[in-house]
Amino acid sequence: MTVRELDAAGIHEPALRAAYTHCRGLNARHGKTYFLATRLLPVDRRPAVHALYGFARWADDIVDDLDSSATPGERAHALLALEAQLEAGLRRERATEPVIRALADTARRYGIDHRHFTDFLASMRSDLTVGGYASYEELGRYMHGSAAVIGLQMLPVLGTVGPREQAAPHAAALGVAFQLTNFLRDVGEDLDRGRLYLPAELLAAHGVDRERFDWSRSTGARDARITDVLRAAAAHNRAVYRDALPGIAMLAPVSRPCIRTAFVLYSGILDAIEADGYAVLHRRAVVPRRRRAAVALDGLVRAVAVRAASRSGREEPVAGPCDAAPSSRPRVAGAPAPVREEAV
Repeated sequence: MTVRELDAAGIHEPALRAAYTHCRGLNARHGKTYFLATRLLPVDRRPAVHALYGFARWADDIVDDLDSSATPGERAHALLALEAQLEAGLRRERATEPVIRALADTARRYGIDHRHFTDFLASMRSDLTVGGYASYEELGRYMHGSAAVIGLQMLPVLGTVGPREQAAPHAAALGVAFQLTNFLRDVGEDLDRGRLYLPAELLAAHGVDRERFDWSRSTGARDARITDVLRAAAAHNRAVYRDALPGIAMLAPVSRPCIRTAFVLYSGILDAIEADGYAVLHRRAVVPRRRRAAVALDGLVRAVAVRAASRSGREEPVAGPCDAAPSSRPRVAGAPAPVREEAV
């Protein structure tokens, strides 16, 4: 399948093919939900998605790998080195790291705004020193770089049926929705990293504080007020998904099954969290395999139907990579748009 993807995308230079293949391996190994959805895209668009995922995964691992003994200073140095390599690659200098080679090539092919990568790395750096957020507004500023820009990077690859700037706020919101789901699912693991992405104002509204979360995580004991916080966070997350939903219809028809599948699978994590009694401080909620398979099959049926319509000339006109300039900093719908282990 990798060879077919690369051939369809017009990627022929051996070292570049190897770089994209490396990124595809990262996506397949770490981004289970993301990789599953990506397989519903037309083959020529998949390598670009693998490159974008590979870069985000690399930076995220520098910051968040719990198995690493690296100090915060060493992690900060690694991020600076990554940023220097990225800047060189985007300047068309020969990159030695395969992830950077693939990412720089993808950015050129699709005209992706380089500021999205800069904003992403800025949020990754903040994770080394910031352990909490006072409000959803403050968290939203962090998530512009950590999540919204992921949606904006993807938009030129996915294509749109109208002006890209109209779809951009929804793409950003979807990135935010996915990350809010990650935050809720991984709240226990994030506490182990010294972070809590649930705003202090939300905790205070339910009569608890950060120390109470740490206590629950360390003792395994439950607190009804913590459950109320988690339930409220899930409700906020669902509202962001609702803001993002209209954007799917704005995408190129051949891309919609992929994003719809990711939307359903990721929002389904919230259902799993609810079904498990909001026990995320003590165990990770998992979407049943049968449910994942059913959603993937539905996505496949939709993808096949859309591609058949495309071959017969019935597909809507699509804005290509250079038809619209991506918005530099759009409104993030619903928030005051990732990348982690996605074993759902």
